[in-house]
Amino acid sequence: MGFNHFIKIHENDNVSITVNAIPAGTVIMDDVVANENIPQGHKIALGDIAEGEAIIRYGVILGFALQPIQKGDWINEYMLQLPTPPALDEMEFATNLVTDLPEPPVKTFMGYPNPNGGYAGTRNILGIITTVQCVTGVLNNAVKRIKQELLPLYPNVDDVVAINHAYGCGVAINAPEAAIPIRMMRNMVKHPNFGGETMVISLGCEKLTLEMILEEEEISPDNIVILQEVKGHDAIISEIMTMANTKMKKLNERKRVELPLSDLCVGMQCGGSDAFSGVTANPAAGYAADMLVQAGATVMFSEVTEVRDGAHIIAERCVNEEVGRKLVSEMKWYDQYLEKGQVDRSANPTPGNKKGGLSNIVEKAMGSIAKSGTSPIVEVLSPGERPTKKGMIFAATPASDFVCGSCQLSSGMTLQVFMTGRGTPYGMAEAPVIKVCSRNNMKDMWEDLIDINAGPIATGEATIQEIGTLLFNEIIDVASGRKQCLAEKYELHNDFTIFNPAPIT
Repeated sequence: MGFNHFIKIHENDNVSITVNAIPAGTVIMDDVVANENIPQGHKIALGDIAEGEAIIRYGVILGFALQPIQKGDWINEYMLQLPTPPALDEMEFATNLVTDLPEPPVKTFMGYPNPNGGYAGTRNILGIITTVQCVTGVLNNAVKRIKQELLPLYPNVDDVVAINHAYGCGVAINAPEAAIPIRMMRNMVKHPNFGGETMVISLGCEKLTLEMILEEEEISPDNIVILQEVKGHDAIISEIMTMANTKMKKLNERKRVELPLSDLCVGMQCGGSDAFSGVTANPAAGYAADMLVQAGATVMFSEVTEVRDGAHIIAERCVNEEVGRKLVSEMKWYDQYLEKGQVDRSANPTPGNKKGGLSNIVEKAMGSIAKSGTSPIVEVLSPGERPTKKGMIFAATPASDFVCGSCQLSSGMTLQVFMTGRGTPYGMAEAPVIKVCSRNNMKDMWEDLIDINAGPIATGEATIQEIGTLLFNEIIDVASGRKQCLAEKYELHNDFTIFNPAPIT
């Protein structure tokens, strides 16, 4: 790998990416001279490439040249034909199980024990679940007053969060795929950061009934406000505030205690990716993930369309055939889901991805997988499903930042690490989000929005291991409440976004 003008990942690569924008005439390496101005992070041909010949980065075929390419040419998204994705029924499982993982500096954190069992909380939040979008306006009014009048009375309660969403009615609630949004809502009720306190706001006539998301013993006036049974706006606000006050008194008694990292669940996600993401930010996150797994923690990575072209790489890391078959099932489901919309995984990359040097979904996928590190994959989850194992988990979700984050929350994630190359103020109210950028320019631009800068890896000023260890320590500090991440400081909270592949009626 070179760090002067270019970065070449694999010895078989016939392209490299530029560390900075370079003008025509720049000598890249040996006898490679840029034939034209090449933007930062974009590919330059290291040799002549004939029409139809493979273009290789990460040691894999990104695509096939649609025209003859000369050594020193700029290669962009218009010059590649997308290859066929890996055949799901021909993949091998458990052939690359790495157990020699980096040792973590610590193996404990300060968290909140979960009264429901399972993962511990990293925050102490009153989470108010809604069964339908219709109640959003009234609940928002109530939450505003709760924060003003009640929250100051309970110093151990971090926040009050309304789980508003665009679901609950006007939907085909009995359609097979409705299982996904229903599962997400059912699991959010018991999110570890909510401390076992159940509070649900219902309209009273919606299709998503209380029985669908609550246990029988939870369906009680102590936990539910049904708006159609309360006389008027002010009475509704009063009843919500009274219930919230009772719940917050209990939450205020929660205390952080030292817990093993086996009680922590961290999500990995990337958004606004660029060509550096797979070289700096994502590998550093992968190194931190390996440390977490070595310490006993659970780490989730996701985004089906962003790993589909590397499905065979994930399959090799699945610990057994059962896990591998679940991976195949989830990938096939998503292939079919996209086909119904008359698209395929090539619909994923954004204009920003391409401007940042990512020519197609294959290139994006190779970088995306890097955030999962190298450890064995012990379980594969359907969207919003709860884990039953601890270790590295592939949680199958859409790649949409907001939907992926919401699915990971529903699966019990209590802290997320979010890698970005182009930049995004993404954040969540329900769990802290640590931002990692892939290049120095991004950190310079958004000094007060990016927590960790992985850019020095590209310039040779730091190693993946060094930034990965820095990120690991940041995760422990934020999970333990010793630090706030910047998205948390500025309350940059995106909507809770349910994944609903079922029909809307």
